[in-house]
Amino acid sequence: MGALTLTPNLATWGIAGLATLGVILRPFSWPEAIWAVLGAAALVALGLLAPATALDGVLKGTDVYLFLVGMMLLSEIARKEGLFDWLASHAVQTARGSATRLFLLVYVVGTVVTVFLSNDACAVVLTPAVFAATKAAGVKQPLPYLFICAFIANAASFMLPISNPANLVVFAEHMPPLGRWLATFTLPSLLAVVATYVVLHLTQRAHLNAETVSTNVQMPRLALGGKVAGAGIAATGALLIAASAYGLDLGLPTFAAGLATTLVVLLINRGGLVEVVKDVSWSVLPLVAGLFVLVEALEKTGVLGMLADVLKRSAETNPATAAWVGGAIVAFGSNLVNNLPAGLLAGAAVQAAHVSEKVAGAILIGVDLGPNLSVTGSLATILWLTAIRREGQDVSAFAFLKLGLLVMPPALVLALASLILV
Repeated sequence: MGALTLTPNLATWGIAGLATLGVILRPFSWPEAIWAVLGAAALVALGLLAPATALDGVLKGTDVYLFLVGMMLLSEIARKEGLFDWLASHAVQTARGSATRLFLLVYVVGTVVTVFLSNDACAVVLTPAVFAATKAAGVKQPLPYLFICAFIANAASFMLPISNPANLVVFAEHMPPLGRWLATFTLPSLLAVVATYVVLHLTQRAHLNAETVSTNVQMPRLALGGKVAGAGIAATGALLIAASAYGLDLGLPTFAAGLATTLVVLLINRGGLVEVVKDVSWSVLPLVAGLFVLVEALEKTGVLGMLADVLKRSAETNPATAAWVGGAIVAFGSNLVNNLPAGLLAGAAVQAAHVSEKVAGAILIGVDLGPNLSVTGSLATILWLTAIRREGQDVSAFAFLKLGLLVMPPALVLALASLILV
Protein backbone atom coordinates (compact mmCIF):
# COMPACT_ATOMS: atom_id res chain seq x y z
CA MET A 1 0.00 0.00 0.00
CA GLY A 2 2.88 2.35 0.87
CA ALA A 3 4.46 1.77 -2.53
CA LEU A 4 1.16 2.55 -4.25
CA THR A 5 0.82 5.88 -2.45
CA LEU A 6 4.47 6.71 -2.95
CA THR A 7 4.47 6.13 -6.72
CA PRO A 8 2.31 9.19 -7.63
CA ASN A 9 4.52 11.33 -5.37
CA LEU A 10 7.66 10.08 -7.10
CA ALA A 11 6.06 10.73 -10.49
CA THR A 12 5.14 14.27 -9.43
CA TRP A 13 8.64 14.98 -8.14
CA GLY A 14 10.15 13.49 -11.31
CA ILE A 15 8.01 15.61 -13.65
CA ALA A 16 8.68 18.75 -11.60
CA GLY A 17 12.41 17.97 -11.70
CA LEU A 18 12.43 17.37 -15.47
CA ALA A 19 10.42 20.54 -16.10
CA THR A 20 12.87 22.55 -14.01
CA LEU A 21 15.79 20.95 -15.85
CA GLY A 22 14.13 21.97 -19.13
CA VAL A 23 13.85 25.56 -17.89
CA ILE A 24 17.55 25.52 -16.96
CA LEU A 25 19.00 23.81 -20.05
CA ARG A 26 16.44 24.92 -22.69
CA PRO A 27 16.73 21.78 -24.89
CA PHE A 28 16.27 22.48 -28.64
CA SER A 29 16.68 26.18 -27.68
CA TRP A 30 12.99 26.29 -26.78
CA PRO A 31 11.99 29.16 -24.45
CA GLU A 32 11.92 28.48 -20.70
CA ALA A 33 8.15 28.96 -20.61
CA ILE A 34 7.51 25.92 -22.83
CA TRP A 35 9.19 23.54 -20.37
CA ALA A 36 7.37 24.95 -17.34
CA VAL A 37 4.01 24.73 -19.13
CA LEU A 38 4.74 21.21 -20.46
CA GLY A 39 5.55 20.06 -16.93
CA ALA A 40 2.33 21.54 -15.55
CA ALA A 41 0.29 20.06 -18.42
CA ALA A 42 1.85 16.61 -17.91
CA LEU A 43 0.86 16.61 -14.24
CA VAL A 44 -2.76 17.29 -15.18
CA ALA A 45 -2.81 14.91 -18.17
CA LEU A 46 -1.46 12.01 -16.08
CA GLY A 47 -4.01 12.59 -13.34
CA LEU A 48 -1.37 13.57 -10.79
CA LEU A 49 -2.99 16.98 -10.31
CA ALA A 50 -6.67 17.81 -10.64
CA PRO A 51 -7.47 20.53 -13.22
CA ALA A 52 -9.16 22.60 -10.51
CA THR A 53 -6.07 22.37 -8.30
CA ALA A 54 -3.85 23.37 -11.22
CA LEU A 55 -6.11 26.37 -11.82
CA ASP A 56 -5.79 27.31 -8.15
CA GLY A 57 -2.02 27.25 -8.60
CA VAL A 58 -2.24 29.51 -11.65
CA LEU A 59 -4.51 31.96 -9.83
CA LYS A 60 -2.09 32.19 -6.88
CA GLY A 61 0.27 33.98 -9.22
CA THR A 62 -2.17 36.77 -10.08
CA ASP A 63 -0.32 39.42 -8.09
CA VAL A 64 2.99 38.43 -9.70
CA TYR A 65 1.48 38.58 -13.23
CA LEU A 66 0.09 42.06 -12.60
CA PHE A 67 3.43 43.21 -11.20
CA LEU A 68 5.36 41.86 -14.19
CA VAL A 69 2.99 43.30 -16.80
CA GLY A 70 3.19 46.72 -15.16
CA MET A 71 6.99 46.65 -15.07
CA MET A 72 7.31 45.35 -18.64
CA LEU A 73 4.99 48.09 -19.93
CA LEU A 74 7.05 50.74 -18.11
CA SER A 75 10.28 49.31 -19.50
CA GLU A 76 9.02 49.06 -23.07
CA ILE A 77 7.51 52.53 -23.22
CA ALA A 78 10.67 54.01 -21.65
CA ARG A 79 12.85 52.21 -24.18
CA LYS A 80 10.77 53.36 -27.14
CA GLU A 81 10.71 56.96 -25.90
CA GLY A 82 14.49 57.12 -25.65
CA LEU A 83 14.67 57.44 -21.85
CA PHE A 84 17.32 54.72 -21.61
CA ASP A 85 19.44 56.31 -24.34
CA TRP A 86 19.23 59.66 -22.55
CA LEU A 87 20.20 58.14 -19.18
CA ALA A 88 22.96 56.13 -20.85
CA SER A 89 24.54 59.24 -22.35
CA HIS A 90 24.62 60.94 -18.95
CA ALA A 91 26.13 57.82 -17.34
CA VAL A 92 28.88 57.60 -19.96
CA GLN A 93 29.61 61.32 -19.58
CA THR A 94 29.88 60.90 -15.80
CA ALA A 95 32.31 57.97 -16.26
CA ARG A 96 34.77 60.36 -17.97
CA GLY A 97 36.42 57.65 -20.06
CA SER A 98 36.98 55.17 -17.20
CA ALA A 99 35.65 51.63 -17.64
CA THR A 100 36.00 50.97 -13.90
CA ARG A 101 34.12 54.18 -13.02
CA LEU A 102 31.32 53.23 -15.44
CA PHE A 103 31.21 49.76 -13.85
CA LEU A 104 30.85 51.25 -10.36
CA LEU A 105 28.26 53.77 -11.55
CA VAL A 106 26.11 51.02 -13.10
CA TYR A 107 26.43 48.99 -9.88
CA VAL A 108 25.29 51.86 -7.67
CA VAL A 109 22.33 52.64 -9.94
CA GLY A 110 21.43 48.93 -10.02
CA THR A 111 21.45 48.82 -6.23
CA VAL A 112 19.13 51.83 -5.98
CA VAL A 113 16.72 50.44 -8.61
CA THR A 114 16.59 47.05 -6.86
CA VAL A 115 16.04 48.52 -3.40
CA PHE A 116 13.25 50.92 -4.38
CA LEU A 117 11.67 49.21 -7.41
CA SER A 118 12.41 45.47 -6.79
CA ASN A 119 14.81 42.95 -8.26
CA ASP A 120 12.48 42.14 -11.18
CA ALA A 121 12.34 45.83 -12.07
CA CYS A 122 16.14 45.96 -12.04
CA ALA A 123 16.24 43.12 -14.57
CA VAL A 124 13.47 44.53 -16.77
CA VAL A 125 14.10 48.29 -16.53
CA LEU A 126 17.84 48.63 -15.96
CA THR A 127 19.21 46.00 -18.38
CA PRO A 128 18.22 47.83 -21.59
CA ALA A 129 19.51 51.10 -20.07
CA VAL A 130 22.88 49.52 -19.33
CA PHE A 131 23.09 48.06 -22.82
CA ALA A 132 22.34 51.51 -24.22
CA ALA A 133 25.10 52.97 -22.02
CA THR A 134 27.70 50.48 -23.23
CA LYS A 135 26.67 51.12 -26.82
CA ALA A 136 26.94 54.89 -26.36
CA ALA A 137 30.36 54.42 -24.77
CA GLY A 138 31.63 52.31 -27.66
CA VAL A 139 32.22 49.36 -25.31
CA LYS A 140 33.21 46.20 -27.20
CA GLN A 141 32.35 43.74 -24.41
CA PRO A 142 29.05 44.78 -22.74
CA LEU A 143 28.62 41.56 -20.71
CA PRO A 144 30.66 42.67 -17.64
CA TYR A 145 28.26 45.60 -17.24
CA LEU A 146 25.19 43.50 -18.02
CA PHE A 147 26.22 40.93 -15.39
CA ILE A 148 25.76 43.69 -12.80
CA CYS A 149 22.03 43.85 -13.59
CA ALA A 150 21.66 40.11 -12.93
CA PHE A 151 23.71 39.87 -9.73
CA ILE A 152 22.72 43.10 -7.97
CA ALA A 153 19.05 42.28 -8.61
CA ASN A 154 19.41 39.44 -6.10
CA ALA A 155 22.20 40.78 -3.86
CA ALA A 156 20.29 43.95 -2.91
CA SER A 157 16.86 42.34 -2.83
CA PHE A 158 16.38 42.16 0.95
CA MET A 159 17.28 45.75 1.83
CA LEU A 160 13.55 46.63 1.96
CA PRO A 161 10.41 44.45 1.99
CA ILE A 162 9.52 45.68 -1.53
CA SER A 163 12.98 44.92 -2.93
CA ASN A 164 11.84 41.39 -3.76
CA PRO A 165 8.25 40.07 -3.94
CA ALA A 166 9.58 36.87 -2.31
CA ASN A 167 10.10 38.86 0.91
CA LEU A 168 6.35 39.35 1.22
CA VAL A 169 5.80 35.62 0.63
CA VAL A 170 8.26 34.43 3.29
CA PHE A 171 6.93 36.63 6.09
CA ALA A 172 3.31 36.86 4.84
CA GLU A 173 1.08 38.29 7.56
CA HIS A 174 3.98 38.25 10.04
CA MET A 175 5.92 40.97 8.19
CA PRO A 176 8.10 42.91 10.70
CA PRO A 177 7.59 46.70 10.93
CA LEU A 178 9.94 48.68 8.67
CA GLY A 179 12.13 49.79 11.59
CA ARG A 180 12.72 46.24 12.77
CA TRP A 181 13.24 45.08 9.17
CA LEU A 182 16.00 47.65 8.68
CA ALA A 183 17.59 46.74 12.02
CA THR A 184 17.61 43.06 11.01
CA PHE A 185 18.62 43.23 7.35
CA THR A 186 20.60 46.44 6.76
CA LEU A 187 24.00 45.01 7.74
CA PRO A 188 23.49 41.62 5.97
CA SER A 189 22.27 43.44 2.88
CA LEU A 190 25.18 45.91 2.82
CA LEU A 191 27.68 43.07 3.21
CA ALA A 192 26.02 41.11 0.40
CA VAL A 193 26.07 44.16 -1.90
CA VAL A 194 29.73 44.98 -1.18
CA ALA A 195 30.91 41.35 -1.40
CA THR A 196 29.09 40.88 -4.70
CA TYR A 197 30.69 44.03 -6.11
CA VAL A 198 34.20 43.04 -5.01
CA VAL A 199 34.01 39.55 -6.55
CA LEU A 200 32.30 40.79 -9.72
CA HIS A 201 34.92 43.51 -10.18
CA LEU A 202 37.79 41.07 -9.60
CA THR A 203 36.40 38.57 -12.09
CA GLN A 204 35.71 41.22 -14.73
CA ARG A 205 38.83 43.34 -14.13
CA ALA A 206 40.73 41.96 -17.12
CA HIS A 207 37.87 42.89 -19.46
CA LEU A 208 37.56 46.34 -17.89
CA ASN A 209 41.29 47.04 -18.16
CA ALA A 210 41.24 46.14 -21.85
CA GLU A 211 38.17 48.28 -22.51
CA THR A 212 38.05 51.85 -23.78
CA VAL A 213 35.15 54.14 -22.90
CA SER A 214 34.38 56.98 -25.25
CA THR A 215 34.23 60.51 -23.88
CA ASN A 216 32.75 61.94 -27.07
CA VAL A 217 29.09 61.13 -26.46
CA GLN A 218 26.28 62.94 -28.17
CA MET A 219 23.58 63.96 -25.69
CA PRO A 220 20.15 63.17 -27.12
CA ARG A 221 17.16 65.36 -26.38
CA LEU A 222 14.53 63.79 -24.16
CA ALA A 223 11.07 64.32 -25.62
CA LEU A 224 7.91 64.75 -23.56
CA GLY A 225 7.05 61.04 -23.87
CA GLY A 226 10.42 60.09 -22.36
CA LYS A 227 9.93 62.52 -19.49
CA VAL A 228 6.48 61.03 -18.79
CA ALA A 229 7.97 57.52 -18.84
CA GLY A 230 10.67 58.58 -16.35
CA ALA A 231 8.08 60.20 -14.10
CA GLY A 232 5.99 57.02 -14.34
CA ILE A 233 8.90 54.87 -13.17
CA ALA A 234 9.62 57.25 -10.27
CA ALA A 235 5.94 57.34 -9.30
CA THR A 236 5.80 53.54 -9.40
CA GLY A 237 8.68 53.35 -6.91
CA ALA A 238 6.86 55.72 -4.54
CA LEU A 239 3.64 53.76 -4.99
CA LEU A 240 5.37 50.47 -4.16
CA ILE A 241 6.87 51.88 -0.97
CA ALA A 242 3.45 53.22 0.09
CA ALA A 243 1.71 49.93 -0.74
CA SER A 244 4.31 47.99 1.24
CA ALA A 245 3.92 50.33 4.23
CA TYR A 246 0.19 49.61 4.30
CA GLY A 247 0.67 45.86 3.78
CA LEU A 248 -0.98 45.87 0.34
CA ASP A 249 -0.19 43.57 -2.59
CA LEU A 250 2.23 45.15 -5.06
CA GLY A 251 0.81 43.73 -8.28
CA LEU A 252 -2.23 45.91 -8.84
CA PRO A 253 -0.52 49.26 -8.04
CA THR A 254 2.36 48.37 -10.37
CA PHE A 255 0.02 47.30 -13.17
CA ALA A 256 -2.07 50.46 -12.78
CA ALA A 257 1.03 52.69 -12.82
CA GLY A 258 2.51 50.92 -15.84
CA LEU A 259 -0.74 50.98 -17.78
CA ALA A 260 -1.45 54.65 -16.93
CA THR A 261 2.06 55.73 -17.94
CA THR A 262 1.82 53.80 -21.21
CA LEU A 263 -1.59 55.23 -22.09
CA VAL A 264 -0.48 58.81 -21.36
CA VAL A 265 2.58 58.43 -23.60
CA LEU A 266 0.48 56.83 -26.35
CA LEU A 267 -1.98 59.74 -26.15
CA ILE A 268 0.91 62.21 -26.45
CA ASN A 269 2.24 60.33 -29.48
CA ARG A 270 -1.28 59.71 -30.86
CA GLY A 271 -0.64 56.01 -31.42
CA GLY A 272 1.91 53.21 -31.08
CA LEU A 273 -0.09 50.70 -29.01
CA VAL A 274 0.54 47.77 -31.38
CA GLU A 275 4.32 48.33 -31.33
CA VAL A 276 4.42 48.41 -27.52
CA VAL A 277 2.25 45.31 -27.09
CA LYS A 278 4.22 43.42 -29.74
CA ASP A 279 7.58 43.97 -28.06
CA VAL A 280 6.63 43.08 -24.47
CA SER A 281 8.05 39.68 -23.39
CA TRP A 282 4.71 38.01 -22.71
CA SER A 283 6.28 34.52 -22.50
CA VAL A 284 7.35 35.31 -18.93
CA LEU A 285 3.72 35.00 -17.78
CA PRO A 286 3.15 31.35 -18.79
CA LEU A 287 6.58 30.55 -17.34
CA VAL A 288 5.53 31.92 -13.95
CA ALA A 289 2.12 30.24 -14.19
CA GLY A 290 3.77 26.90 -14.93
CA LEU A 291 6.07 27.29 -11.92
CA PHE A 292 3.10 28.04 -9.65
CA VAL A 293 1.37 24.86 -10.84
CA LEU A 294 4.53 22.82 -10.16
CA VAL A 295 4.62 24.23 -6.61
CA GLU A 296 0.96 23.38 -6.13
CA ALA A 297 1.67 19.80 -7.18
CA LEU A 298 4.65 19.53 -4.83
CA GLU A 299 2.54 20.81 -1.93
CA LYS A 300 0.01 18.05 -2.60
CA THR A 301 2.72 15.41 -2.13
CA GLY A 302 3.20 16.47 1.49
CA VAL A 303 6.53 18.22 0.98
CA LEU A 304 5.31 21.28 2.87
CA GLY A 305 4.42 19.28 5.98
CA MET A 306 7.78 17.53 5.96
CA LEU A 307 9.68 20.80 5.56
CA ALA A 308 7.72 22.50 8.35
CA ASP A 309 8.28 19.54 10.70
CA VAL A 310 12.04 19.39 10.07
CA LEU A 311 12.37 23.16 10.40
CA LYS A 312 10.41 23.27 13.64
CA ARG A 313 12.38 20.46 15.28
CA SER A 314 15.77 21.85 14.29
CA ALA A 315 14.81 25.39 15.37
CA GLU A 316 13.76 24.11 18.79
CA THR A 317 16.99 22.11 19.21
CA ASN A 318 19.51 24.70 18.01
CA PRO A 319 18.18 27.96 16.49
CA ALA A 320 21.60 29.16 15.24
CA THR A 321 22.31 25.89 13.44
CA ALA A 322 18.78 25.87 12.03
CA ALA A 323 19.35 29.38 10.66
CA TRP A 324 22.70 28.46 9.07
CA VAL A 325 21.53 25.17 7.60
CA GLY A 326 18.09 26.45 6.60
CA GLY A 327 19.52 29.51 4.86
CA ALA A 328 22.14 27.47 3.01
CA ILE A 329 19.74 24.71 1.92
CA VAL A 330 17.18 27.21 0.64
CA ALA A 331 19.92 29.21 -1.11
CA PHE A 332 21.16 26.23 -3.10
CA GLY A 333 17.70 24.66 -3.42
CA SER A 334 16.36 27.84 -5.03
CA ASN A 335 18.61 27.11 -7.98
CA LEU A 336 17.05 23.67 -8.46
CA VAL A 337 13.43 24.82 -8.55
CA ASN A 338 13.72 28.64 -8.98
CA ASN A 339 13.37 30.91 -5.96
CA LEU A 340 9.75 31.81 -6.74
CA PRO A 341 8.42 28.29 -5.97
CA ALA A 342 11.17 27.80 -3.37
CA GLY A 343 10.07 31.00 -1.65
CA LEU A 344 6.45 29.90 -1.69
CA LEU A 345 7.32 26.53 -0.12
CA ALA A 346 9.86 27.94 2.35
CA GLY A 347 7.53 30.78 3.33
CA ALA A 348 4.66 28.39 3.99
CA ALA A 349 6.99 26.13 6.00
CA VAL A 350 8.23 29.11 8.06
CA GLN A 351 4.67 30.14 8.90
CA ALA A 352 3.61 26.57 9.73
CA ALA A 353 6.66 25.94 11.95
CA HIS A 354 6.33 29.26 13.86
CA VAL A 355 10.12 29.72 13.94
CA SER A 356 11.95 32.74 15.34
CA GLU A 357 12.43 35.91 13.31
CA LYS A 358 16.16 35.17 13.01
CA VAL A 359 15.56 31.72 11.47
CA ALA A 360 12.91 33.21 9.16
CA GLY A 361 15.41 35.93 8.22
CA ALA A 362 18.05 33.35 7.32
CA ILE A 363 15.52 31.53 5.13
CA LEU A 364 14.67 34.83 3.43
CA ILE A 365 18.35 35.59 2.76
CA GLY A 366 18.70 32.15 1.20
CA VAL A 367 15.66 32.71 -1.02
CA ASP A 368 16.85 36.17 -2.12
CA LEU A 369 20.62 35.75 -2.41
CA GLY A 370 21.01 32.06 -3.29
CA PRO A 371 19.73 32.48 -6.88
CA ASN A 372 22.92 34.35 -7.81
CA LEU A 373 24.37 30.90 -8.40
CA SER A 374 22.53 30.02 -11.64
CA VAL A 375 20.61 31.54 -14.56
CA THR A 376 17.32 30.03 -13.42
CA GLY A 377 17.75 30.71 -9.71
CA SER A 378 15.34 33.64 -9.75
CA LEU A 379 12.68 35.12 -11.97
CA ALA A 380 14.76 38.32 -12.08
CA THR A 381 17.66 36.45 -13.72
CA ILE A 382 15.32 34.82 -16.26
CA LEU A 383 13.91 38.28 -17.05
CA TRP A 384 17.51 39.51 -17.39
CA LEU A 385 18.29 36.70 -19.83
CA THR A 386 15.25 37.63 -21.90
CA ALA A 387 16.34 41.27 -21.91
CA ILE A 388 19.92 40.61 -23.04
CA ARG A 389 18.78 38.21 -25.76
CA ARG A 390 16.73 41.03 -27.23
CA GLU A 391 19.98 42.97 -27.52
CA GLY A 392 21.79 40.12 -29.28
CA GLN A 393 23.66 38.89 -26.18
CA ASP A 394 23.41 35.52 -24.43
CA VAL A 395 25.00 33.63 -21.55
CA SER A 396 24.98 29.85 -21.27
CA ALA A 397 23.85 28.15 -18.05
CA PHE A 398 27.38 26.80 -17.53
CA ALA A 399 29.09 30.18 -18.06
CA PHE A 400 26.76 31.83 -15.54
CA LEU A 401 27.26 28.96 -13.07
CA LYS A 402 31.06 29.35 -13.21
CA LEU A 403 30.71 33.02 -12.31
CA GLY A 404 27.92 32.38 -9.80
CA LEU A 405 30.09 29.87 -7.90
CA LEU A 406 32.54 32.69 -7.25
CA VAL A 407 30.03 35.49 -6.58
CA MET A 408 27.26 33.94 -4.49
CA PRO A 409 28.90 31.91 -1.65
CA PRO A 410 30.98 34.75 -0.07
CA ALA A 411 27.98 37.10 -0.08
CA LEU A 412 25.74 34.38 1.40
CA VAL A 413 28.18 33.49 4.19
CA LEU A 414 28.74 37.15 5.15
CA ALA A 415 25.01 37.94 5.10
CA LEU A 416 24.05 34.90 7.18
CA ALA A 417 26.93 35.45 9.62
CA SER A 418 25.98 39.07 10.24
CA LEU A 419 22.35 38.08 10.80
CA ILE A 420 23.01 35.12 13.09
CA LEU A 421 26.13 36.19 15.00
CA VAL A 422 25.65 39.95 15.43
